Amino acid sequence: MLTLAIGIYTLYILVRVYVSVMQIGYLSQARLQKAVLLAPEEYLEAGSYAISKERLGLVSTVVEFALFIFWISLGISWLDGFFSALPPLWHTIIFVLGFVVLNSLVSLPFDLYQKFVIDEAYGFNKSTAGLYIKDTLISTALMLIVGALVIWGVDEIMNRFEMWWLYSFAFIFGVIVLINMLFPTVRALFFDKVTPLKEGELKESIEEMMQKTGFASSGVFVSDASKRDSRLNAYFGGLGKTKRVVLFDTLIEKLSAKELLAVLGHELGHFAHGDIYKNMGMMGMLLFAMFALFGNLSENLFLQMGVAATPGVVMVLFMLFMPVLGFVMMPLLGLVSRHNEFEADKTGAELGGGEHLASALQKLVSENKSFPLSHPVYIFFNYTHPPVIERLKALGVEVVPSHSDARAGACPEL
Repeated sequence: MLTLAIGIYTLYILVRVYVSVMQIGYLSQARLQKAVLLAPEEYLEAGSYAISKERLGLVSTVVEFALFIFWISLGISWLDGFFSALPPLWHTIIFVLGFVVLNSLVSLPFDLYQKFVIDEAYGFNKSTAGLYIKDTLISTALMLIVGALVIWGVDEIMNRFEMWWLYSFAFIFGVIVLINMLFPTVRALFFDKVTPLKEGELKESIEEMMQKTGFASSGVFVSDASKRDSRLNAYFGGLGKTKRVVLFDTLIEKLSAKELLAVLGHELGHFAHGDIYKNMGMMGMLLFAMFALFGNLSENLFLQMGVAATPGVVMVLFMLFMPVLGFVMMPLLGLVSRHNEFEADKTGAELGGGEHLASALQKLVSENKSFPLSHPVYIFFNYTHPPVIERLKALGVEVVPSHSDARAGACPEL
């Protein structure tokens, strides 16, 4: 059983490495061809940025595999034994949180390199070391507090019910819904300074657009996101009465009022089509499959690992293999998500004008240095949004990429 588990994870890593290598090879050639959507200098820079991120991701994948081998062969039994003298509940909580913290420490250098080397080089990072440390400490504290409560809840369920996996699924899914409801408030309290959008024509236009789609929110707000990052973004956060519209200050600065309204029209399209609830439903299906699987693991797996099938060990194995099932299901989830994005674009075009949404998309590509082309296999496994060229085409903007040679050419050395 242990051999099978290692084999499945190894196959998962090999496929991820293959997809990354194909993407890097494709980008390396496509960026040298005729520019699409961007000016030649911007096109080359966006391609280089995408390659830098993918190369870092490839190294991270290899480290992830090495970490998995450590945990599955030695680490879980070692960490479990290290806290064996603690009372059962405290043992479970500290053991699982220890696993999470150690994994976070391993991934920390990659996050630092992405932010302070790659993003810094391409002009995205605006955060200081002090702000980064503050954000990390707050995030870690919240993770430890919420994580301890969740672990405690799952531990109680596992010790009390024979069908623990079903009740644990319901509990975790409820926690996810609660987090989605509280997310805007927590983000405003601990991270971003969020202020109400000033009265004026823009706010009136946004409120009028929300009324057309029946979107009732707690207000329209502006986030000072530029103190951390120069990229453009906006989000609709929360559920029920906690819903709010949050615009990054960078978005307001770079887009015209009509383009901004078209982007918000797209986001309102997601609300009108119930995409938030569809996404939560798909997340629920993924979680249900994981809990059903891990609620019926063979005892042989635990025997071969040299550990008992305790709640803590089961939770750690769950977290260890969660990315595998997520990766397997991603093509289906991505297919549904890309369809939803096209539908949201239609609503955005109806509410804000197709030409304004198309113009906004092109500005987002330019400002966020998003390379407009990707290898088909990379799109299949990773894209939750359609390629921007396809979105523009659906909006009536014809863009003819000159990238067939790049896709057919041999992959250069990394």
